[in-house]
Amino acid sequence: MRTAPTILHLDMDAFFASVEQASKPSLRGKAVVVGGLGPRGVVATASYEARVFGVHSAMPMGQARRLAPNAAYLVPRFELYRTISEQVMRLLRALSPLVEPLSLDEAFVDLEAGGTAWDADSARLAGAKLRADIRSVTGLTGSVGLAASKMLAKIASEEAKPDGLVLIPPGTERAMLEPMSVRTLPGVGPATGDHLRRAGITTVGELAEAGEDELVRLLGKAHGHALYAMALARDERPVVAERETKSVSVEDTYDVDIHDRTRVAMEVQRLADRCVRRLRGSGLSGRTIVLKVRRYDFSTLTRSETLRGPTDDPAVVREAAARLLDPVDTTGGVRLLGVGVSGLADYTQEDLFAQAAGDRADEDVEEPEAEPAEEHRPAPGERRWPAGHDVRHTEYGHGWVQGSGLGRVTVRFETPYSETGRVRTFPVDDPDLAPADPLPLVPPVEPVARRPGTAGSGHMDADAGPVSDAAARPGLDAERILSRDAGTGPTTPDAGTATRRDAETGPDLGETALSRDADVVRRGPDAKTGPAGPTHLAPG
Repeated sequence: MRTAPTILHLDMDAFFASVEQASKPSLRGKAVVVGGLGPRGVVATASYEARVFGVHSAMPMGQARRLAPNAAYLVPRFELYRTISEQVMRLLRALSPLVEPLSLDEAFVDLEAGGTAWDADSARLAGAKLRADIRSVTGLTGSVGLAASKMLAKIASEEAKPDGLVLIPPGTERAMLEPMSVRTLPGVGPATGDHLRRAGITTVGELAEAGEDELVRLLGKAHGHALYAMALARDERPVVAERETKSVSVEDTYDVDIHDRTRVAMEVQRLADRCVRRLRGSGLSGRTIVLKVRRYDFSTLTRSETLRGPTDDPAVVREAAARLLDPVDTTGGVRLLGVGVSGLADYTQEDLFAQAAGDRADEDVEEPEAEPAEEHRPAPGERRWPAGHDVRHTEYGHGWVQGSGLGRVTVRFETPYSETGRVRTFPVDDPDLAPADPLPLVPPVEPVARRPGTAGSGHMDADAGPVSDAAARPGLDAERILSRDAGTGPTTPDAGTATRRDAETGPDLGETALSRDADVVRRGPDAKTGPAGPTHLAPG
């Protein structure tokens, strides 16, 4: 393990929900929940205001509504999230060539490999600058952890949440870990945590004291060895710029169990086509076709078939998925279906099953997916308005869908740069209302013509000569360094859990719950240095 805290872990704060709050002035400072809005939907992300009520990622949406009935519930806008994620990743790649993305909102960076940092001071400066750059480019906040290993950097970023920076000085790792819960360590979930608790082990320090042999006896050889090393703060894993894709898969959870066998078969065919589109979009092919079926009683069956060679032919994948479905009993009802491809390669080989199938249409996977089921295709004249998505009205301009139902759609007209907007309701088929692309969270900066006598990026002061932009804005780069207790603030990780197929409509969110202006509190730029141990940077 290295001797300087030059591994950085960035975790954007409540990413999906923060994007929605940044783009919708009326939601700033309010409880926001993003996820599938149907009866079987799950929470993808909850804002910190919603987490106060106990809402968290991966929670069933019905439970979230009971805990926070007045929150704003929105359908995810993944294209916008991906666009903003790429802006953040570009900032990370400017720091180092070794950037390991874990999800849209999370990544490791090896600062030493990029020559950006070589000791604690330079690492702290790089982390502070990154946070300021992210805020400037996206308008969002991220939490940064700095340590000598990936495991410790991730723990540090969790301690920094929300909107902070924590640096773990080398040599203090074990002292910091000892009082922490065993659930802090990667790979210790609820089941393993309960198993260790029954054995009298609840903290990382107790885990280290138990010894490697005892952990192997309790958890098995691989898990026991790994946990013992982590308890001693040992982690030699490097930051890997490109992670190999293991599989490609798609799945849908249905609001109502599917009982009709023909409908189940058609859904499997549709999922197979979607899976192949993703496969080809990544320039990959695969040998093993996987079918996942979750039945009415929550029992889950997984079946797979390995072909003679890798393929990206949609007909081949459909045929294999259909064969896997044949012996599965679905008479009681199906609540989830999924199709995946593993054993990936970057080439294809003519498949014998395809040859045996005889004549078939030569399909282009770029065509729109076939969706024979009526619930996937709106009736003629029917328009659907997902809650939270952008719209434009010919008279009122840009807005977002606050809710829809009973032939009406409620829209709040505001932009990321406006004050809280007015709410209006229209018929769902209003010809003046149309879907729109999201607006950037930060308004584009128009170039300013340079006057004679100016130099560089600064401006001319009449008395003092050229003044740099940084000097003109002293609060931009200054950070206040605080020592904060480990338990302060929410530390729930913003898991990038996949949601079910997005429900197209949501309930009308009353103006009462959304119309109050958010109070934004900014801290000043005073700089202080905290006591020894992990260093925390508070919001700038």
